Amino acid sequence: MVSRYKEIREKIQSKYNSLPLNQRKVADFVIDNFDNIPFVDVHEVSKQVGVSVASVIRFAQSAGFSGFSELRNAVSDSLKKHLTKNEIFSLVNKSKLDNDILTSVANMDVKNINDTLTNIDKETFNSVIEKILHSNRVYTAGLGISYLLAEILSYQLTQVGVDSSVLKHTHTLFHEQILYLKKNDLLICFSFPPYSKETVDAAKYATKNGISVISITHKSTAPIAASSKAVLTVKSENMLFTNSFAAISVLINAIATACAVKNKLKAKKALKESEKIMIEQDQVIL
Repeated sequence: MVSRYKEIREKIQSKYNSLPLNQRKVADFVIDNFDNIPFVDVHEVSKQVGVSVASVIRFAQSAGFSGFSELRNAVSDSLKKHLTKNEIFSLVNKSKLDNDILTSVANMDVKNINDTLTNIDKETFNSVIEKILHSNRVYTAGLGISYLLAEILSYQLTQVGVDSSVLKHTHTLFHEQILYLKKNDLLICFSFPPYSKETVDAAKYATKNGISVISITHKSTAPIAASSKAVLTVKSENMLFTNSFAAISVLINAIATACAVKNKLKAKKALKESEKIMIEQDQVIL
């Protein structure tokens, strides 16, 4: 049975692509600040998003509510039944952060991890693990820093016995490599702002060719989500104009660990074989 908490979020997400730009901005605000919606009124949302009060109300109506007040009450009721605890790890007092960049950055990353743990849908996470374990081969993809994340996930999966490799960005485009994927293969894409058009197009192309796509991105309404069987959302806010990858690293580790726990014998065998190869090739110091 789908919880009311999940139902409201999914209702907003399902309407997202058909909304006008101003209403999309309100949708982004509501999804990104879901736990705080019970504490704001329509005027505050209007001010924070930078749209008219009418746009906020029309968004609520587009999502299936009579107005923003009904939406806010529905969110409030759903949160009472949804186990949330924003500060799973304690945050440092803001007054101590004035001239301490290290603590400020760490504090923001703690918040990213907390928000990710609070907002990520556990059913979706578990279904992704099942898809990974039951696929013939797992491919990962991304550009820029997302390519490094794709490499790390592929490496972690290989270490626990999952046949995995990363799509290379060399003389061939992702599309050309996807031609060789089989129907029971799985493609996991990393997509964070600024979004790579090639990655988003690769997800569309894979889906068109019957390949299941999982996306790891910062919000459920990111461009790549429309071409994904499942979306794992991770908070990646940073003090700079880049993405922080603390919470993403936690998710990658969790995916690999869950795969290992679900298939202990295969994971144990893969780790032993890997260690044996390293020793035989004189790649480790004993």
